Amino acid sequence: MKEFQSLLVGKQADRFDQWRLCVEQSGLKELQSFSTSLMKDEAAVRAAMSYDWNNGQVEGKVNRLKMIKRMMFGRAGFALLKARVLHESG
Repeated sequence: MKEFQSLLVGKQADRFDQWRLCVEQSGLKELQSFSTSLMKDEAAVRAAMSYDWNNGQVEGKVNRLKMIKRMMFGRAGFALLKARVLHESG
């Protein structure tokens, strides 16, 4: 797992295929399952290893909005939710 982490952090997409071959030969079923699940969206995995940008900031904002929405469920309408979200982001 540390090898895969170093591929991501080091932006070493060219070594991804070599890592997968090592995993296939390792005999570790959990690691092989992880590798197989990565291949379901191989393009995204390779992009994460190649580019410096990501959508982490957007996901954080969406998560925050969902948390506020859950806290207010059944207590207030959309107008108060809108006011609270706009007030907190400024």
